[in-house]
Amino acid sequence: MATSDNKTADTDEKIFIGKGEETAWLALALANRHGLVTGATGTGKTVSLQVMAEGFARAGVPVFAADIKGDLSGISEVGEAKDFILKRAGEMGLKFQPDQFSTVFWDVFGEQGHPVRATVTEMGPLLLSRMLDLNDVQEGVLNVAFRVADENGLTLIDMKDLRSLLDAIAPNGSKKGPDAEEDPLAEIRKAAQGFGNVSKATVGTIQRQLLVLENQGGTKFFGEPALALKDFMKTDSDGRGMVNILVADKLMQSPRLYATFLLWMLSELFEELPEAGDLPKPKLVFFFDEAHLLFNDAPKALLDKIEQVVRLIRSKGVGVYFVTQNPIDVPDKVLAQLGNRVQHALRAFTPRDQKAVNAAAQTFRPNPKLDTARVIMELGKGEALVSFLEGGGTPTMVERVMIRPPTARIGPITPEERKAIMNNSPVKGKYDTAVDAESAYEMLQKRVAGTAAPADGADGGAGAGGGVLGQIGSIVGTIFGTNVKRGRLSTGQVIARDVTRSVTNKVVGGIVADLGKSVGGSLGSSVGRALVRGALGGLLRR
Repeated sequence: MATSDNKTADTDEKIFIGKGEETAWLALALANRHGLVTGATGTGKTVSLQVMAEGFARAGVPVFAADIKGDLSGISEVGEAKDFILKRAGEMGLKFQPDQFSTVFWDVFGEQGHPVRATVTEMGPLLLSRMLDLNDVQEGVLNVAFRVADENGLTLIDMKDLRSLLDAIAPNGSKKGPDAEEDPLAEIRKAAQGFGNVSKATVGTIQRQLLVLENQGGTKFFGEPALALKDFMKTDSDGRGMVNILVADKLMQSPRLYATFLLWMLSELFEELPEAGDLPKPKLVFFFDEAHLLFNDAPKALLDKIEQVVRLIRSKGVGVYFVTQNPIDVPDKVLAQLGNRVQHALRAFTPRDQKAVNAAAQTFRPNPKLDTARVIMELGKGEALVSFLEGGGTPTMVERVMIRPPTARIGPITPEERKAIMNNSPVKGKYDTAVDAESAYEMLQKRVAGTAAPADGADGGAGAGGGVLGQIGSIVGTIFGTNVKRGRLSTGQVIARDVTRSVTNKVVGGIVADLGKSVGGSLGSSVGRALVRGALGGLLRR
């Protein structure tokens, strides 16, 4: 553990976290090697998270944190010089200086923060299957649905798009024969069956699972305008990192939606950000509270993907910090990637609890001066065992320290204070109003009604907004097949297919990012996702 040299303030190279016999510093250059904050309920995890978030923000590093109980919202308001705070600051040689940090609130339900949305296409079949708790057969049918959507230019934005697509690929139970009416979706059903048996019963099961998700608020999550993750990666006018807080108290009532949403964000960052190597400080730091929900009942394939993304996203300049009650909540493969550790007290009332304490102690580099397992059970509120990376990336010996007091307010803010912050938010108005663009639902409705737009653009380019936007939509639609006659690939589609087959994920990802920025909205998003589904969503192959 690095000594303090009588300095107990954050610097451009490190963050002061706490003090015991030695001073605990978190090196910014090694902060993208990820971390773990653990401890029983009421032992001070949220305060430690706030101290770390404040340190990163001061250093100009944007922060994203899920706020389960609402306590973290106080970081947006000026701290109060209470007696216990002044006492702890004095014991550490600190002069308490109240502070506050520029904060943006986000909320999947759009009630206590700006709405957070993603399109169905962005989510991809793998994460969506986990969100719906599908079995292997049902997941296979969902993959077929996404493939059919890609090949027919059907943009999947919201829940009604996915429902209409599932209806379209389900076998048609109507009578056959010379007197039967022509099925306008016959080619789509035939294409789906070409990938394997798609039964009406399986499609029905998926539809019922969609209803469960809708009842949990999933309808609000899927839609546009979709979240642009670059809005998380901003600094304020003073050069401090913005603190992005996901209001998750209501979201936690739908734990599968919460966990899948966080995994989606991780996947999107992994896909969108360029390689950066080792930087003096991270580009962004994520704090995932109740981290065990990310891994509960997750299939091995998904766990492998999570481990891969956590391992590789470090080189994109992103640090990921999991917050949970016990290290054993995190799979060993992921735990091995978490170099910066803060362990608050654990209680051992049962043999199982004792086993958990011993497992937590074994995750630290031993200190001959400490019986780590015993100290974990003796820690008081605000105390922690810490071990951060230093030098060449090796962990320091575990030390017992008192966590420094936060400089912003400890505890939740009032509804009036939240409203004032949102009214002055840098993204005010960007996400607050939902947009229902033409997508798979409308396209399939037109096919059923026999009014699908002709491929030669006879509508004069009035679609997709008319004027210049209509012309852009027509051009891109011709390239990627959204306005080409059914059953035939355009020249552009053939080129796109061959590019997808031959170009590496990295290069295609760059193309997609640039294209999405240039075109924007559902058009840019759907075109991009048709080429690259995402690190956890699966790569399109045709």
